[in-house]
Amino acid sequence: MLPLFEISRWLLIPQIGIVVICLKGTYSIFSSWEDKKRKYHILIERNSKEFREDTFSEYMEAPCGRLLTKTVLKDLNQSDKYKILKINQKSYFAQLEKTCRRTKVKVYTSKDYEIEKQVRKQ
Repeated sequence: MLPLFEISRWLLIPQIGIVVICLKGTYSIFSSWEDKKRKYHILIERNSKEFREDTFSEYMEAPCGRLLTKTVLKDLNQSDKYKILKINQKSYFAQLEKTCRRTKVKVYTSKDYEIEKQVRKQ
């Protein structure tokens, strides 16, 4: 913490708020540590005998997964294989098209809604 309280005691309040926000982010990062270790060991086991490109596909979608991929490949002494994975990686917009579905939305104004309501009754 910076000694802003020496300037004014009121500056201590926002400073404490900033520290709480930073601690929340730190906690969320370290709470996923066990999951990262599990994924690391799975990737090491699957790729220790031979390089299997398909095992890295889901990890190449997010920045933290790409970092995990780089670490695993470095530990397997196959850092040059990352270029192959990077070339075959889908673009951000291709991933959006794959995961998002288009939906049709109808917006009724009150007049249109009343007319359709009357037609349905008949």
